[in-house]
Amino acid sequence: MEPIWAVGLMTGTVLDGNIDVALLRTDGETIDRFGPYTLAPYPQSIRALLEETLAQARKWNFEGPEPAIFAEAEEALTRAQSAAVLDLVKQAGLTPEEIGIIGFHGQSVLHRAPQPGRIGATRQLGDGKLMHELTGIKVAYDFRSADVRAGGQGAPLAALYHRALLAMIGATDGRTAVLNLGGVANVTWWDGADRLVAFDAGPANAPINDFIKGLGLGDMDRDGAMALRGRVDEERLARLLTHPYLSAPYPKSLDRFDFLSTMADGLGAEDGAATLTAFTTGAVGKALDILPRRPERLVVCGGGRHNPAIMKMLGERARVEAVPAEAVGWRGDAIEAECFALLAVRVLRDLPISFPSTTGAPYPLTGGVLAA
Repeated sequence: MEPIWAVGLMTGTVLDGNIDVALLRTDGETIDRFGPYTLAPYPQSIRALLEETLAQARKWNFEGPEPAIFAEAEEALTRAQSAAVLDLVKQAGLTPEEIGIIGFHGQSVLHRAPQPGRIGATRQLGDGKLMHELTGIKVAYDFRSADVRAGGQGAPLAALYHRALLAMIGATDGRTAVLNLGGVANVTWWDGADRLVAFDAGPANAPINDFIKGLGLGDMDRDGAMALRGRVDEERLARLLTHPYLSAPYPKSLDRFDFLSTMADGLGAEDGAATLTAFTTGAVGKALDILPRRPERLVVCGGGRHNPAIMKMLGERARVEAVPAEAVGWRGDAIEAECFALLAVRVLRDLPISFPSTTGAPYPLTGGVLAA
């Protein structure tokens, strides 16, 4: 298949108030060309609506009828993201007719990993049919549900795109891996041939952000300033790092709320931020230990790469060289959105988007729903 222009969309679970929108020219396997990328801010009203939706989703916990707020939030975010797509396409000097497909991840509101004897459950809000009506472009959406129904984790889904990025820079020997730091941390490792491994390593920005918010000190530990001034509670950290998830074999996945800011209860702002940051990076180190080969270098994408405390502690706590995505020519803020552009083209081509070694799917599995 010839490469086509695809738009990818992503809004993370840290609720930073932005829609990530990226154009990518791809055949679903390789990267032909990067297109424009933007962060489109949500109106404050939608941001508040999504925060309340997440809170109600946790209370619902897949029991009984869905909260009514889901439908309201789904329509609001679909309309906002559709407008963001059309704006970016126009800015790129393209028309909707020149776009082959949109990859619409939607907003994750709840994710429950499978357990022995119980399949998992996942819910992303996003009305692909409405987006298709609003944009006139084919839309691939609901990327995770088929994998979960088949017994997979439903996450992480970025491995195929990370593999394409690693191929771009010739990192085909397993010495370089990809670390994404969003609300949750996930790692992708590829041997350059057939072995592709991906899983959620542990928490990333979510507990740190929630801790700072809970103290009324802003939305995040900006520039890692508090963590860099603080002192890690080493005794508490050692205890936290014994959590069974961290040494469990992959495939495995996490919800944004599986590790909470309460891990730092009783600590001051600076020491709490330092301890949570040390836990995030220490958990990454434990993840690297269970890979088929321990990588020597991590290329870091996602918001966490902007945090100097995290980047510093990856060297100290995870014992690995960590470089930001930009150091190898990638666009670190765009990667998750670009990923869903590539996955959307795979949905269009009926190619697998998840595998036994990435999500625990029973076999290479197609997924996503197509609105066309």
